[in-house]
Amino acid sequence: MPGGRLTQEERRHISLGLADGLAYAEIARQLDRPTSTITREVMRNGGPTAYRADLAHRATERRAHRRGQTTSRGVEAVPQAYGRDAEAVREYEEVFTTVIMASGMPKMMSRVMACLTLADTGSLTAAELVQRLQVSPASVSKAIAFLEEQGLARRERDERRRERYVVDDDIWYESMMASARSTAQVVEVARQGVGVLGPGTPAATRLENVARFLDFVSESTARAAEQARAILHAKPATTSGGAADAGADHGQDAPHR
Repeated sequence: MPGGRLTQEERRHISLGLADGLAYAEIARQLDRPTSTITREVMRNGGPTAYRADLAHRATERRAHRRGQTTSRGVEAVPQAYGRDAEAVREYEEVFTTVIMASGMPKMMSRVMACLTLADTGSLTAAELVQRLQVSPASVSKAIAFLEEQGLARRERDERRRERYVVDDDIWYESMMASARSTAQVVEVARQGVGVLGPGTPAATRLENVARFLDFVSESTARAAEQARAILHAKPATTSGGAADAGADHGQDAPHR
């Protein structure tokens, strides 16, 4: 029934729909479910290419069991601001974590990254992360070290001299730029290999193609990151009448209302 937990039969229907290439919205319509329900179900259970109905059903039962154990131990849920539904936030955080993991990041690092990103402050202390994620301080420390190395988090001190871990817009920019620089290093080494293997040889030609492709990707990534930061951080221009002209700086007409 809409609004209740998905049944095993519904999960099989989702699996068949994905195999047929159906969009989440179409599967949701067939099951008389919200599209968000189908999206969460698929993304928290391996994504569209790895979703398996029986595995998803067992995983959901295990999660429900763990939540029951947590409740019985008296662990309090994180208070939610702005009238948010705590259960919906928790489910979304699981989906967001799964998506980050699908990009190749380890599970604990993904959990910490998601937790920091979804915090309204954009920053949390080690103690707050331990409390929210119910993990050991050592696990948090290891995850933060990884995220810092990848340019995805930074440390700062608050007014009480506590160390806080921060995720903000500049972090994503710096991460993209770091990725572009890393790719550029691969380009440089690949081109060195062309000289070593002999220009025109099959292996050298392959390396040259790799270098050309990644060089384009690296430059495009850096350029897109620069443009995005410039646009998103730019303050809207103000017309003589005092109204903001959102399209003035980019050669676009302001939308008519």
